[in-house]
Amino acid sequence: MQKRNLLIAFGLAVSVIALACASEALDDMASNGGGEMAPMFQVDPFWPKPLPNHWILGATIGVDVDSRDHVWIVHRNTPDQFAARTEVGAAQDPPLSECCVPAPPVLEFDPEGNLVGSWGGPTDTGEYDWPGSNHGITIDHMDNVWIGGNGGTEAGTDRHIVKFSRDGQFLAQYGEPGDELSSNSMENFGRVAKIFVDPAANEAYIADGYINQRVAVLDASTGQMKRFWGAYGNEPVDGRPPPYEPGETPPQQFRTPVHCAELSNDGLLYVCDRPSNRISIFQPDGTFVSEHIIAPETRSQGSTWDIDFSPDDEQTYIYLADGQNMKVYVILRETMEILYSFGDGGRQPGLFFAVHSIAVDSQGNIYTTETYEGKRVQKFTYAGMGPVPGGDMGAPWPEDRRRSN
Repeated sequence: MQKRNLLIAFGLAVSVIALACASEALDDMASNGGGEMAPMFQVDPFWPKPLPNHWILGATIGVDVDSRDHVWIVHRNTPDQFAARTEVGAAQDPPLSECCVPAPPVLEFDPEGNLVGSWGGPTDTGEYDWPGSNHGITIDHMDNVWIGGNGGTEAGTDRHIVKFSRDGQFLAQYGEPGDELSSNSMENFGRVAKIFVDPAANEAYIADGYINQRVAVLDASTGQMKRFWGAYGNEPVDGRPPPYEPGETPPQQFRTPVHCAELSNDGLLYVCDRPSNRISIFQPDGTFVSEHIIAPETRSQGSTWDIDFSPDDEQTYIYLADGQNMKVYVILRETMEILYSFGDGGRQPGLFFAVHSIAVDSQGNIYTTETYEGKRVQKFTYAGMGPVPGGDMGAPWPEDRRRSN
């Protein structure tokens, strides 16, 4: 009995020390913004746990973390050549095999990687229009779940946003699929990429999007349009700028897609103009502050796919997902200096195929999703502050396992 009590006491002491170290590390995150130190990460190859029911993911197009540190993803549950059934509950006739079945579009995981919720998809009741192609997921301060509609002519004509409770009960739809497109519309959207909800002002910032070329701001309760703007705070137009060229003078309008619009604690809105490789910063009323070009030699789909902030109050660091270059950048927010990046193209844990969306929990852990043939979510565990490695770190594995000989 005495031995058992000693073991329990030892275990409690270790737990207390671990918690203290974690707290100290998070404090360090807020106080070491001088450039010599930066947050470090290590991929967790065993997160999340395997899905039940032979479920598999399609293009995984959004991720967010709620107030409980539960991780939410949304994916496109279209079948692939190995799907035994075309959608949840709909059997192939005859069945192809035991595996596999596309998982429901919305999946919720607890911090340990257990699947604790799943729902979503079209309804026969006509209560709402599930997007022909969903894009982005946001859990707001009231635990409401926002999903953008991103389908084009090949996957529906999405002009709308849908909102649900955390258990999948329909709450609201803003916009109507199939309606006329306009970057100056007061009712509809142009294939939304992502949504951010500001609890203080009760406003939803819409990265709008793949057709429209603007940031739109809604009343988060009613969906009423309050304001919108294009690049530099200009009135948006529907004519598209020419393709990006390295060394160009940035265009006076956003290119499509406008892929994220994230508000910081100190009231700055960071907008991802993905094909222009730029992060544009605004005040909440659309007043232009500054812009920053990331990976300026990048062509095609661009470098600025999604961002999130470190969890300290000052949000000292920005984490930027770059799906074209297949990496995540760690950026000092005050100066927008890139400290280093991790990842590379590949299928192993810690590498990426089109890293699309990114989110951070309260402990500083990073979660990413991958679209196209990536089709997965990954966790990168916060490993404390460390010397800035500079340049590209590659796969964030233990040092002795990082690269092939």
